[in-house]
Amino acid sequence: MTTSSRIQALRTTGAPARLARHVPTSRQRATGSAPGGGRDLVIAATTVVGMAAVLTGPLVWAAAILLLAAMILGTLQVIGEIDGPAGERGVPIETLFLPAVAAIGCLGAIRLVPLGVAILPALLLTGVLIDRTLSVEARIAAAADDPAADDRSRVLVAMLVVALVAFTGVAAIVPGGIAGLEPAGAPITPLPLSDLVLLAVADAVIAGLLGYRAAALRATSVREALWAALTYGVAIAVGAAAIRAMGIPRLVGPALLMLLFYLWDSLHATSPTRRRDPRWIWEMVVLAGLGALVAFWNLRLVG
Repeated sequence: MTTSSRIQALRTTGAPARLARHVPTSRQRATGSAPGGGRDLVIAATTVVGMAAVLTGPLVWAAAILLLAAMILGTLQVIGEIDGPAGERGVPIETLFLPAVAAIGCLGAIRLVPLGVAILPALLLTGVLIDRTLSVEARIAAAADDPAADDRSRVLVAMLVVALVAFTGVAAIVPGGIAGLEPAGAPITPLPLSDLVLLAVADAVIAGLLGYRAAALRATSVREALWAALTYGVAIAVGAAAIRAMGIPRLVGPALLMLLFYLWDSLHATSPTRRRDPRWIWEMVVLAGLGALVAFWNLRLVG
């Protein structure tokens, strides 16, 4: 049976129209939440994040890539052990990305914390964030039907928090990625083109993974989700390059990228009829205006 016929059959029978592509799993356990393996994965990821705090240069990127791959494989195992559709059809690909992006985001963001006692609460927050993302995905994987409105809200909130942490982490890893760290009164140093491209590409990868997860909540085919993920990546790449080129200082840049991610997701999640509603248009204009106002205010303070 082809992918299109499977989707049509699901729609006809009233079953949930999930993405057709799943990763097969070897076994399943009778539990409705993340099993004990989830705790082990959280501890292992948090340990790697703590050890990576002392790395420099290309080693940080190597650690981030390895952690991303390990988290995807670990999440596959954890979600695959849940009693639910994941144990029968395999684990949906989109459920693997949120915990992985949370982990590598923390790996980068923890570099902003001075080495010492302050690392301990940062690692605690790292473990909490990864654990929460696993719990959100486990809850959805255990459900027999499409995600309810509450589950979709949980995923959206988790994605926005993870996006902020991840964009901050990327900026912390790229040399000079966070603007405004110069001495008071000194002009903001422009980022070299190679580092600017690296910043934009890394943020695009983050946005693409999160965008795929967001699109999978409403898309009925892998092709639609992949196309949406590509548009998320391109939009965030352009935004990241523009925000850093403008020299928007400190963590305001990652916060604006998170806002851009939210606006882009709202645009994709809204039906064409709703987009023509004047109230929706004004909401988007107000949000975009607030983001522009914050950016202009910080530029004035720096100038």
